[in-house]
Amino acid sequence: MRRRQYTITSRDVQLHAAHVCQKYLKLRDHGPKCRANVLLTILLYAAARITSLAAACTALLKAPSDQAVRDALAATLPNIHELQRRINRALADGLPRCLRRRPQPLAIDLVLIPYHGEPFEDPNEVYRGQAKSGTSHFHAYATVYVICKGRRFTLAVTFVCKGEKLEDVLKRLLKQAAKTGVKPRYLLLDRGFYSVGVIRYLQYARYHFVMPVVCRGRKVEHPKGPSGTRVFLTWRRSGWGTYTLRDAKKRKATLSICVKCRNYRGQWKRHGRQRLVYGYWGLSPSSYQWVYETYRLRFGIESSYRQMHQARIRTCSRDPLIRLLFVGIALILRNVWVWLHWEVLSHPRRGGRRFDLNQLPFRAMLSWIRQAAESLLGIRDGMQSEHPLLT
Repeated sequence: MRRRQYTITSRDVQLHAAHVCQKYLKLRDHGPKCRANVLLTILLYAAARITSLAAACTALLKAPSDQAVRDALAATLPNIHELQRRINRALADGLPRCLRRRPQPLAIDLVLIPYHGEPFEDPNEVYRGQAKSGTSHFHAYATVYVICKGRRFTLAVTFVCKGEKLEDVLKRLLKQAAKTGVKPRYLLLDRGFYSVGVIRYLQYARYHFVMPVVCRGRKVEHPKGPSGTRVFLTWRRSGWGTYTLRDAKKRKATLSICVKCRNYRGQWKRHGRQRLVYGYWGLSPSSYQWVYETYRLRFGIESSYRQMHQARIRTCSRDPLIRLLFVGIALILRNVWVWLHWEVLSHPRRGGRRFDLNQLPFRAMLSWIRQAAESLLGIRDGMQSEHPLLT
């Protein structure tokens, strides 16, 4: 029996993305020109072009001025905590029901957006971290993803303040993820969460986890030999072990260790043996390869972050509220893209759905949103000049 075929247009995708954003962000009209639907169209257009609000308003013929848009956002947006709750509700929209039937692997990471300015109101707004992109100051956001059959849905996002304990950030993220109905099977954490406080919290809350071990102590070439976790870098074969961490407050945390040894194969200018050291708790791995392959699932988050940056509105604003809004819109758009492939573009078959991400790449979806916005508000294809163009 031949299945019925449907046609999805750029206008359909733009309407669905705008519907999800408006349903939860709840933007309000601000004057006759800055109506809620116009604000959303401009925001989605700026996200699709990876540009600023000023550039988006300049490019769209019927758009209000960028100052009017900023004034409308300042007047209609709630406080930052309420905005975070609304964004998280939008991220939970459209999650497949199969994710709630059984526990799923969850991956948690910290995304740092470089910042070169001064704090807006509170010095704790700006996070301090290892220097990159010419600065050690960042606006930081922690996210939790669910990994299911290669599809990665963002469950929650939260902003991270300067000096905030990572165990408190984890507690907030996991509490928000629990509201979506998705239960964690185990957690895959970034090496930035390798600390006594985080490990003690996860063990106390009975969360199973895997994370890479940060190698500290004397190096292998030291006259006295290696110490601390650098001892695991001397192993010639894969193996199991345990290690106890201690912090400045003399608190202890013990976790199991898996060392996966393999040869450098095809890596540029690298030869010999490579040692990958993982810490885990609450799991009974069947092999070293299982730990290695399981943690590799977390690397998909890096591509998710690249896609998020492909839809993040650029800004020079110091206001953390505006910056959180732009990050939230980018994450919502990426969830919409995953939802389209899961619910609309997938092909049903026995044993599970078949996906083809080449049907609608993320950049192509953003291009559709851009085209729909241009058809609604028009595109400015000329400008005033005091001199003619000489040919």
